[in-house]
Amino acid sequence: MNQVPRGRKTQAPFVTCPRVLPRVTQGQWLLVRITLSGFILQRMLRTGRLIRREPVSSRHQLIFTAATLLFLLAQNFLSAQDGWDHYAGDGFQRYSALDQIDANNVSQLQILWRKSGIDSQLADAYPGVTLGSYLRSTPIIIDGVIYASNALGLVEAWDAGTGATIWVQQPPAPDEITGQSNRGIEFWSSGSDRRIISTRGEYLYALDADSGNPVQGFGTDGRMLLTRPGGERFGSGSGPVVVGDVIVIAGLRGGDGDRSRLMERESDDVTGYHVRTGEHLWTFHVVPEEGEFGVETWENDSWRYSGDLGAWCCLTADEELGHVYLPLTANSGSMWGGFRPGDNLFTNSLVALNAATGERVWHFQMIHHGLWESDNIGPPVLGEITVDGRNIQAVMVTNKNGFLYVFDRVTGEPVWPIEERSVPITPSVPGEAVSPTQPFPTKPAPFDQQGITEDDLIDFTPELRANALEFVQDYVLGPLYTPPTLVGDGPGEKKGTIQVPGSWGSANWHGQAFDPETGIFYVVSHTLPGVAGVAPRGNAEGTMEYIRVAPSPLEGPNGLPFLKPPYGRITAIDLNTGEHLWQIPNGDGPIDHPLLRDLDLPPLGYSSRPVPLVTGSLLFLGEGSDVTGGTRGEHQWGTMFRAYDKLTGEIIWETDVGAGTPSGPMTYMHEGRQHIIVPLGDRSTNPGWAVFGLRPAA
Repeated sequence: MNQVPRGRKTQAPFVTCPRVLPRVTQGQWLLVRITLSGFILQRMLRTGRLIRREPVSSRHQLIFTAATLLFLLAQNFLSAQDGWDHYAGDGFQRYSALDQIDANNVSQLQILWRKSGIDSQLADAYPGVTLGSYLRSTPIIIDGVIYASNALGLVEAWDAGTGATIWVQQPPAPDEITGQSNRGIEFWSSGSDRRIISTRGEYLYALDADSGNPVQGFGTDGRMLLTRPGGERFGSGSGPVVVGDVIVIAGLRGGDGDRSRLMERESDDVTGYHVRTGEHLWTFHVVPEEGEFGVETWENDSWRYSGDLGAWCCLTADEELGHVYLPLTANSGSMWGGFRPGDNLFTNSLVALNAATGERVWHFQMIHHGLWESDNIGPPVLGEITVDGRNIQAVMVTNKNGFLYVFDRVTGEPVWPIEERSVPITPSVPGEAVSPTQPFPTKPAPFDQQGITEDDLIDFTPELRANALEFVQDYVLGPLYTPPTLVGDGPGEKKGTIQVPGSWGSANWHGQAFDPETGIFYVVSHTLPGVAGVAPRGNAEGTMEYIRVAPSPLEGPNGLPFLKPPYGRITAIDLNTGEHLWQIPNGDGPIDHPLLRDLDLPPLGYSSRPVPLVTGSLLFLGEGSDVTGGTRGEHQWGTMFRAYDKLTGEIIWETDVGAGTPSGPMTYMHEGRQHIIVPLGDRSTNPGWAVFGLRPAA
């Protein structure tokens, strides 16, 4: 049943709720079993069963064999916990059970070594090459070797203890040296065959993990061209995912269509390739074709030319189920859909595929006939939760709109009801067919501001509030999903609809982590309003009748935000209950702005994109960087890196790293010492990594 939307409640951003008792982890149970195994072996040694020459009874042989196997299995499990074999951790949780670094000693952290954005041998060989400051790369570690996509997108291997370079991927030709870092790479092995799988530019690569050489027999000289014959150039910033022997690839073809003036765009289909040979195995059409499920949601045969939607961020795989989860985005003409009537599957949807065949298992569309560029940009996060006594294998995904959606990842059923509710359909643009309803999760509550009224405007001083009130008079205000409007400059005409969250989202690819010990999901979000506005194309180049013209993000008077804080926040949500636990601002924000510096304000939060890391005891987070669009303002990011109590949000430790934190930290254990790698970079500093560890005992 459709419901009229209720009035949006003002969030209380600084509330701290009671602590959650951690559950016993699988690793802790295995440690108990190891202790029992050791006790059994010890008793057998003390009785002489294992050292006397007389025969050991079959009963004791069985005990010994079982204990040994248990010990070895536990060793293998705990060894895996010491590593970080996917760039966002298992199930994209950005979590590690390591807890050598804890609240009692985190203040003793120091930088052990640093690594430049590219190795010196590449810098020497190509002295004129330009490095991008956006170091998106989070390394992985396999058997004591760190692998990372460098600032040019080439893979490097380092010694985990010292950072010494072991090998560097060479560009296939000198004119292919230019590139940019990737968010991550994949490791695959079968027996002695060990491979690093990566994407760079329009190619998929397979490298020998021990030497860095291209794997012969994979494609042509170890790489596969991903651009279709006669198609638009392929590009991916998030890398592949490997499920069994299948490499699954998603990305963009010809660039995104957020501001496209063309109705006709290539579909950013998802594809599967054999990990040994590079053979193309399957294609999933993100815009259904004739005869396929969902094609009827593109009315007037608009599926024939629509495209430019895909999973430009991050795929997640459940190897046991054999599923890969796709967070799909808006399509071309993201703020005018008169040329594509209907709900438009699979835009703004989460889709579960059979990774072996590419067949759809289930899907859920978060936004029908999207007009706000509210992509499912957050990577799907996998974890186990317990709701009303029921254990659920869950998949959680954030949308730019400020909702966290939680599903049973086996069946696709929502964990809590998601209701179709009525939304505004006016004012709208001529020829537009706005969807009269949209899905609203009943739990969890939104993690950031949704919609805007005059009550949401800045009020630090009467003058600032008066300026903000005057500023918004030129725009349409309304709740979440208020339609885009025509932009005009004549008397009485508006400049568009103020959209909160804006098209940069509240969540983006950066802001998710899950703690399997406690069932707590962490969201790092920013409050960046934008404008949903279009205008007639007129004589401008293109084929759309109306084109997007309004800015996002939208800055207020005097270079300040025009909304109340916080502008960047961390929210902890207990997914066993669906309730928020605490929410705090991330960083000081614009408190040193000339109009605010004398007001003695509390931290207001940076509206940037730092990436969290959860460990056995702490939550680590930086203050983002100025390397991404939408977060380049003077007061939108900082250079602090902090450790928080993960159960309360209390700051335990902080340090100034002297640069922005544009991507995800990771942690690993090497030779008895826990390390934390933090990617660094901003528009005024060179990209690289800093590696932290505890000071040696005196």
